[in-house]
Amino acid sequence: MKTLMGLTGFTNGEEEEMHVTHVVPFLVEDELMRLGAIFEEKADWQPFSVVDGRLITGQNPASSTVAAQNVINLLAATKAA
Repeated sequence: MKTLMGLTGFTNGEEEEMHVTHVVPFLVEDELMRLGAIFEEKADWQPFSVVDGRLITGQNPASSTVAAQNVINLLAATKAA
């Protein structure tokens, strides 16, 4: 049984803007969706982070702050439980 997971990462558009689609072995967005993930995204280069259980992902480098805050929130909730 396959478990669907919500997450994010570099979008195809961000990869294209960086001109690396011919260099990388696969596009993260395409590969995650092919594997059955629920790929969530915001506009290219905007901060965005997804929390799915204990998995915390960020869309791009601009997402570092919000992803780190999600880690802190998860650790605080775990400690309080």
